[in-house]
Amino acid sequence: MSGHYEAPIREPLIIGHKTYHDITEDIARPIEERAGKLWWISLYAALVLFLYGFGCIAYTIGTGIGAWGLNRTINWGWDITNFVWWVGIGHAGTLISAVLLLFRQRWRMSVNRSAEAMTIFAVVQAAIFPVIHMGRVWVGYWVFPLPNQFGSLWGNFNSPLLWDVFAISTYFSVSTVFWFMGLIPDFAMIRDRAKTPWTKKIYTFLAFGWGGKAKHWQRFEELSLVLAGLATPLVFSVHTTVSFDFATSVIKGWHSTIYPPYFVAGAIFSGFAMVQTLLLIARKVCHLEDYITMYHIEIMNIVIVLTGGMVTVAYATEYFIGWYSGSRFEDFTYLSPGAAVGPYWWAFWSLIICNLVVPASFWFKRARTNIIWTFIVALIINIGMWFERFDIIVINLSRDYLPGSWTMFKPTIIDVGVYLGTIGFFSVLFLLYARTFPVIAQAELKSILKISGETYKAKEGDEHH
Repeated sequence: MSGHYEAPIREPLIIGHKTYHDITEDIARPIEERAGKLWWISLYAALVLFLYGFGCIAYTIGTGIGAWGLNRTINWGWDITNFVWWVGIGHAGTLISAVLLLFRQRWRMSVNRSAEAMTIFAVVQAAIFPVIHMGRVWVGYWVFPLPNQFGSLWGNFNSPLLWDVFAISTYFSVSTVFWFMGLIPDFAMIRDRAKTPWTKKIYTFLAFGWGGKAKHWQRFEELSLVLAGLATPLVFSVHTTVSFDFATSVIKGWHSTIYPPYFVAGAIFSGFAMVQTLLLIARKVCHLEDYITMYHIEIMNIVIVLTGGMVTVAYATEYFIGWYSGSRFEDFTYLSPGAAVGPYWWAFWSLIICNLVVPASFWFKRARTNIIWTFIVALIINIGMWFERFDIIVINLSRDYLPGSWTMFKPTIIDVGVYLGTIGFFSVLFLLYARTFPVIAQAELKSILKISGETYKAKEGDEHH
């Protein structure tokens, strides 16, 4: 790929007069220098949230899921909302890493490492919710293949709980291998620069004997393509499987064939917004403005506009199907008192404003290239996508087929605490990752320096003139 010609008119992906040595120094600096005050403040705040959430989870396990705001009608609430939200956030990492690698998109090289880390950490948070939602955590192993003394070898394949186990475990394992394999050349770089024996031993172990030989690079690139080929179907299959949790039921508003593509588009939409949020923070804190450029930010915003358009079409189609089906139950859910004017109108309009209205500003270049506005919009999209999952679950369940079963959902402090705890846990993992692993793939950046580096593009442009 490094030998491909790139037109001089294209924006450089590495700005500043960088050399190979400069790239090594800039990427290694956040790991080798002492952590700043802002990092420690962020870590302590995240640990407080994590410990509070851990306490809420322990209370839930000890007391039972009656500690949540569930009732006989709404037996899924914040827990499954959070589960689907976290799985969705984990989608963009594999998309950026695998799909864009197969399409030879060079701009992914500055953002793929953090996106992959975000994927793994988000899937860890998602995996927490199905486990504690069982109520009896100590029998959670029943969803895995067991010896015949326990009954049949496999669990009940008709249960969405089992589908989630396979989807999450497959996605997590492939994403982790892909992420770790990409880190090996960077681990070797840190190993060779290590100043203490302990650090050298750790990174020597992690580098798996990498020596940068031609054979090593050949195997590295071949395995990258194989894993990308395996991971690409996962982008579509995992959230499709999660959507089947709803689509295969007979609940009005859920029993719909639009759910698989609808969930996938929404997952990529929210995932890119979270990648954008984390990248803008890492860009500022780690001083990586020369590698995560305005061009990268603008392209990410263009993808957000594209997937936001898909989500908009899905919302319109969902309402159309509710009307066109002729089912008075579907009509009642969507149109009559409906989501827009029913008791959860505030959640519905939060969804519309956060996911449709605000991201539409990215149609304008001035908004796409404004860093502060990009950060605000990315946060708003993540809030809106949480409301989308809340609306799908709570609004449809709150108005049952029998008017006598109608009820409202009120989350408890435990519900909120578990959710905040997962945000804290995610933040702790990401902060520790940023201090111990290179947040950008320096080996990949070096491969495009003479093609997409600002200095070299300027020389090439002069030659053409």
